[in-house]
Amino acid sequence: MEDYKKVNRQSWNERTKHHITSDFYDVKGFLEGRNSLNSVEIDLMGNLKGKSVLHLQCHFGQDSISMARMGAQVTGADISDEAITQANRLAKQAGVNVDFICCDIYDLPEHLNKSFDIVFTSYGVIGWLPDLEQWAKVINHFLKPGGKLIMVEFHPVVWMFDNDFEEIKYSYFKDEAIIETETGTYTNPEAPVELTTITWNHSLSEVLGALLSQRLNITAFEEYDYSPYNCFKHTMEKEKGRYVIKHLGGKLPIVYALAAEKP
Repeated sequence: MEDYKKVNRQSWNERTKHHITSDFYDVKGFLEGRNSLNSVEIDLMGNLKGKSVLHLQCHFGQDSISMARMGAQVTGADISDEAITQANRLAKQAGVNVDFICCDIYDLPEHLNKSFDIVFTSYGVIGWLPDLEQWAKVINHFLKPGGKLIMVEFHPVVWMFDNDFEEIKYSYFKDEAIIETETGTYTNPEAPVELTTITWNHSLSEVLGALLSQRLNITAFEEYDYSPYNCFKHTMEKEKGRYVIKHLGGKLPIVYALAAEKP
């Protein structure tokens, strides 16, 4: 089980080097004040002023810094040491104070002794984790009583398809690990990098069941027929900032969002 961490850490170390300079992440615009968060998660989080936020799997920190700009006290964690190095550099450039921790999410309780008003996780992250029961335990561990999990994620139906969205290739339910080696990255399919990844698909029932097993109360849930990011093949922008798979139109759930509260 430790092998997947090593493989995926290396993958994210390599892709971070390309992401930091990509048009997709637009670091220049971000440093000039662009908020990297989307309306879906902003609406769920509400007013962040004075709130403590733990951002799980934060990549190189744009969303963490955006939340800090909105008045939150933010801690971000990620398995990639290259991503955390870049996150610290970006926060310094932005003149914003965020605490970043490099570790596997399952090991975070060994590295952090705080509790938070909000635990935040978003877009393409839980597929890198094999065990959602353990993930939910980590979330529960760090939430204050009355604290909330805010989660926005790509829908598990999306990960059933091949990259061209032409055929069903993988199970909706978590089966065996999905091991792939591909060139490029979602910010640039032509990037000169070959990446091996190990991921898992997690059904909605698995996600909700893991949270409910920790006695977290689901207070909001919604599914969306678009992605706020142009990160898949064969997309079209049906409205500004709303991308759908062109030949599937609005027939496919692409994103879901939920809030859960600790009693």
